[in-house]
Amino acid sequence: MVRRAELTKLVSAREPADERERTSRARFLAELGRLDRPWDQHADAVHVTASAVVVGPRGTLLHLHRRLGRWLQPGGHLEEGEAPHEAAVREVAEETGLTGRHPASGPLLLRVDVHPAALGHTHLDLCYLLEVPDAEPAPGKGESQEVRWWGFEEALEVADEPLAAALGVAAGSAR
Repeated sequence: MVRRAELTKLVSAREPADERERTSRARFLAELGRLDRPWDQHADAVHVTASAVVVGPRGTLLHLHRRLGRWLQPGGHLEEGEAPHEAAVREVAEETGLTGRHPASGPLLLRVDVHPAALGHTHLDLCYLLEVPDAEPAPGKGESQEVRWWGFEEALEVADEPLAAALGVAAGSAR
């Protein structure tokens, strides 16, 4: 099981890239201090999620979020006992049908972001970099079927602020 101390250490170590991430990091740490089970989506309306900027030979994979109607990186809620970097791998597999892997150097946290989610929830999101082979996405049943490869410049045109910042870091890491 992921422990609060591990989450606190991970988030504290992340050097914010901009003011939004600085504010998100401060809120994330404050919420960790008050939440009994920060990884449990059923325990509180505020909870930790994990996502990933997925990179491969053709650029990056984004999916059209069914509820929000926006192109986003794959991601979602943590399952019982799951670490955020493990959840990112699982969510990528579910939402794209591709097996992502962390860089050889280990999990790379690209971004910390706090944002409102559907149904009055707030996500404390940890966004990682994952690499996938050159293959066509095949999302799982019940997932958005709108998943496709984007060039980094093209993806930036549809990205929101936190995704754009994460894409910038990922593009530099993919070179």
